[in-house]
Amino acid sequence: MTTAATAPSDRSAAPAWSSDELMTVNAARALAAARTCFVGIGLPSTAANLARRTANPDLVLIYESGAIGAKPTRLPLSIGDGELADTADAVVSVPEMFNYWLQGGRIDVGFLGAAQLDRFGNINTTIVDRGPDRPEGRLPGAGGAPEIAANCGEVLIVLRHSPRNMVAALDFRTSVGHGDGVGDRARLGLRGRGPVAVITDLGVLRPSATTSELELTELHPGVTVNQVREATGWPLAVAPEVGVTEPPTADELTALRALKAA
Repeated sequence: MTTAATAPSDRSAAPAWSSDELMTVNAARALAAARTCFVGIGLPSTAANLARRTANPDLVLIYESGAIGAKPTRLPLSIGDGELADTADAVVSVPEMFNYWLQGGRIDVGFLGAAQLDRFGNINTTIVDRGPDRPEGRLPGAGGAPEIAANCGEVLIVLRHSPRNMVAALDFRTSVGHGDGVGDRARLGLRGRGPVAVITDLGVLRPSATTSELELTELHPGVTVNQVREATGWPLAVAPEVGVTEPPTADELTALRALKAA
């Protein structure tokens, strides 16, 4: 990783990757040391499946429907996609998945997406306020995300970075990240460490050790601190030293594009 001060200054050439590809590759890299990952559908599933093809071939992918060690040849359409069961090492009942594996603290990393995220890594996937005289916008809902956020050893979150998604206050708190700040997870009796990184298409945010508030720790190539601040719905804290993520390798891009084309 380079630092922001030493990042290349010539950004006139168009990159060989999209911002979504950059985000997904960095999200996959975040799973390099994980043993087991409870995978959410959407962006987390793409990143987790890419990780198994690149950064961590031994990664055990676990899905809410009961598939343990799933090895899909294409991106699953949902947690009920038959490919997950067909390629899994084992398939257990949903009650066993939650009561024994998840609530028992047997899963290292939970990987989640979000419609809205606040400064403490709390997630909304339930409803959004669409303004005066308009009905609430209904989202997919909680699913297993609250249990994943509560019980996995740690949580990774991936989402696109905009003021609409990174908000000062959630319209609804579906899944607890760091609650209202330091010590809130312990007060609530939550097992896991909570969110340890938020990977977006602009950079990476991590919770401060002293406040638990998310702060910018890494930028993606070509992105500035001001760009990230402008895309964040709260006054964004910035780490004393901000790194720059490494560009995707040719192998990572090839694997990602093949996965999405399958």
